[in-house]
Amino acid sequence: MAIAITQCSEKLGYLILQLGKNFLVFMAMVVACNGVHFLLKPCSQPRVTSDIIVGLIMGNIPFLRKLYDEFNSTFGFIMDFGMMCYMFVLGIEMDPYVLLKKPTKDAQIAYAGILCTFIISSSLTSLLRYFTVQSGLAVSISLSALLSSTASPVLTRVITSLKIGKSDIGSLVIGAGMHSDFLCSLLLSVGYIFLSSDIYCLGPKKDKALMAVITMSVAVLAQTLFTAVVSPVFMAWVNNENPEGKPMKGSHLVLSIAFMVMICASSTLYNYSPVLSAFMTGICLPREGRLSKWVITKINYLLATIFFPIFFLWMGYAADMTKFNPGDPITWIRLFLPVAVAVLGKVIGTLVAGALLGFHWPESIAVGLLLITKGHFQIYLSIKAASIFLISLLSSPINYLHCINESSISLFVCPSLVLITFQLNCGTSGTPSSAIVPVIAIFLTLVHAPIVVAHIIKRARKRAPTHSNALQLLDPLSELRILLCLHGLDNVPASINFMEISRGSADSSILVYVAEIIELTDQIAATLESGEGVHTTTIKDKQVIEMREQITSSFQAYVDRDGNGITFKRSLAVSTITSMAQNICVLAEDLMIALIILPFHRYQRQDGKLDGGNPGFRYVNRKLLKSAPCSVGILVNRGFGSVEPLLKVAIIFVGGRDDREALAYVGRVAWHSGVKVTVIRFLVDTTAESSRLAAYRVTITEQEEEMGLDDECFAQFYERYIVGGRISYMEKHLANASETFSTLRSFDGQYSLVIVGREGGANSILTKGMNDWQQCPELGPIGDVLSGPDFSTSLSVLIIQQHKLRGELDGLDEDFSIM
Repeated sequence: MAIAITQCSEKLGYLILQLGKNFLVFMAMVVACNGVHFLLKPCSQPRVTSDIIVGLIMGNIPFLRKLYDEFNSTFGFIMDFGMMCYMFVLGIEMDPYVLLKKPTKDAQIAYAGILCTFIISSSLTSLLRYFTVQSGLAVSISLSALLSSTASPVLTRVITSLKIGKSDIGSLVIGAGMHSDFLCSLLLSVGYIFLSSDIYCLGPKKDKALMAVITMSVAVLAQTLFTAVVSPVFMAWVNNENPEGKPMKGSHLVLSIAFMVMICASSTLYNYSPVLSAFMTGICLPREGRLSKWVITKINYLLATIFFPIFFLWMGYAADMTKFNPGDPITWIRLFLPVAVAVLGKVIGTLVAGALLGFHWPESIAVGLLLITKGHFQIYLSIKAASIFLISLLSSPINYLHCINESSISLFVCPSLVLITFQLNCGTSGTPSSAIVPVIAIFLTLVHAPIVVAHIIKRARKRAPTHSNALQLLDPLSELRILLCLHGLDNVPASINFMEISRGSADSSILVYVAEIIELTDQIAATLESGEGVHTTTIKDKQVIEMREQITSSFQAYVDRDGNGITFKRSLAVSTITSMAQNICVLAEDLMIALIILPFHRYQRQDGKLDGGNPGFRYVNRKLLKSAPCSVGILVNRGFGSVEPLLKVAIIFVGGRDDREALAYVGRVAWHSGVKVTVIRFLVDTTAESSRLAAYRVTITEQEEEMGLDDECFAQFYERYIVGGRISYMEKHLANASETFSTLRSFDGQYSLVIVGREGGANSILTKGMNDWQQCPELGPIGDVLSGPDFSTSLSVLIIQQHKLRGELDGLDEDFSIM
């Protein structure tokens, strides 16, 4: 008895010691992955590349491999469970209904890449005759599906980490990657049913295999239909019982997890792969709702913190570097041939689809190169394949297909990439082999991504403006080119008054393009005609034609009557709301515009107050403020179109580039004989400075260079306009935002138009706290206050933003456009 207890204690102590060693290895893996990722940051490499490198190194350390050998079976269980979770979350994030909708641009790119890769891969598999005729179909479809696939989670992280996710090409790549991943995973899931049978074996089991296919097909279909019908009802009930803002009930969480596990695990009853079953279950679950978001968040956290470090350790253990034979030419063929097939197929597919969609060919090639990205699922399949059987390149045809057992998925590795077939109950198993070649091949599909993205950014930077279109840098006597945007006839009087005060001195001139912003509806689209050349789009809609004719006649009458120094031209911006800002930017670039004037999205009602406004036009204004190729002004019209013998205009100068731009514009307004301009400069009252103000002045110190530019600009303006008496000037010494607000209220009824910079005083104590109760942040702190309901119904406001130079910066705005 004592001997038995001693043996049990020794064994338990040994297991605890081994467990401690494995925990230390796990922690070392986590630390090493973070360290290598930090070292590779200057190269912009994604996280998965550093994980692969660390996994290959730690997985091939001799004394660690001995430790892995004892836990090899445990490794397998952990990998299968983790990959089930991975595929389950991947399925939830997919939208199966895209197959029933009209293909979008990203879907067309994905389908073209898949089709071309399928054709090339299938032809190559057939020509090289890796397999017998009996197994050729299974091999061709499996190889083609895996070569065509894209690891969308990895690709999405790569694109977002390299900061092009908000650009048009970044959004296109992410969407195409998800379509490609979904379609290829779905093809593998369905193909498992029909290709993982004994119908490809030689012998008496063929009839039995056919029955197994029918049984599995019916079972998978029933599971899919059950999940698609029951899960929305069940999850909707859980979401309703657990509203946002309250902790989820433990019983509902347990019941939900049990429901999902039951569906995924039921596949083992009819010999279907649990990994693929998890994916099929995921795509049938609703993507929206609190429960789905909770499951995605928790599983992703589990994968990132625990599973992935163990996964790459397992990968390194399976990828035995001693089996890599660099002296053998066949090794290099296995390594590069499948990568070449994937690259060729994706690039040809994206070139063809890009040509049909009107994309530039360099961007089409870049999209194709990014879509070859492989990831965790492909590594998992490669290692599973290598642990079963390795088929050598250009080997003699085999007479029958070696299979293992009929319960789970297996793979063949053919030139380094996974060649899916399935474990069948047909004979002897193959010999285990190293997965080093496919792992290296998958690694090669990842490392090039930063180079491709850098090329995209380089081309986008070349197409971005490389000189500033700011009014501050323009010669006051040169021609000012303005794009005057209108929503309709209501904007005409204020726009004419704006033209009148902007004409400048007698020696200067302005060129004004008046363009209606028309939302493209189905009714208007049916009448739209595009001619040859630039800006020749015409609309045949009767209401639009009448509106444009009235606008044209009003402006032309003004120019004919009193248009000295004004050149009037017409233009048109017709588009959907989502792409309207981009079209206006293109129009402004083509016309070499220096200032875009946009109407405010809210209009004045009969009682003098502003209405709720058009959210679509607000979106356009905000988008243009971020991406316009020149300076932008937003005109809040509250009676600015009325005729006045003497127009009183004020400009509020707090500081900043936008205020300097507003000052440059006012320099033109000052030359008009019918306009009286007053410059009001807000300065910090140092005598009232408190300890709180002193603490805030730390941030002001960081803006010393900006303040120097303010002083220099204002000194030049003062000498040119104020000293000569052309413009009135006053100073207001204020201590805080409260005094700023009170001072602004005192202007009520004194001026017809107030001009401010959008970000004027954004870093000043004089506006600190105003952002907390802004209604329209796009107007800036001062502009939002002046446009609010507390001010006069006759006070119009012009908010100006200076052009932000992007072409000479290290990077671009994240929402740049290049396609």
